[in-house]
Amino acid sequence: MPTMWLSDSQKIGVAFCSGGGVILFFDRAMLAMGNILFLIGLTIIIGPSKTLLFFARRQKLKGTAAFFAGLILILMKWALVGFMIELYGIFILFGDFLGTIAGFARNLPVVGGPIGMLVDRLGVSRSGAELPV
Repeated sequence: MPTMWLSDSQKIGVAFCSGGGVILFFDRAMLAMGNILFLIGLTIIIGPSKTLLFFARRQKLKGTAAFFAGLILILMKWALVGFMIELYGIFILFGDFLGTIAGFARNLPVVGGPIGMLVDRLGVSRSGAELPV
């Protein structure tokens, strides 16, 4: 597996993104905080202009609208509905490189085996796609 050299600010962005993913409990405040941390982390990792370009791509507008509509619903105390809509948006936004994520997850020591079996069962291919920015 190739190694990726990250700058110090990108390491902080990775920490924010992973913190945003870990806080996904069905508590309204925790979901909102996780989403904000995720957006901040993504912006730090790839930069503000590439983040805006990523969310503003024509083929990703439906996913962007669903993601931010879900965030607004979470903030309006509709946590479960907002989370479901947001999950749809995340799938539309990041679905292109789910195979890459699955390939990385297979190599994790403890959870790699079950994740590998799940990925094989779902038929997610290892496309090698990257963030389209």
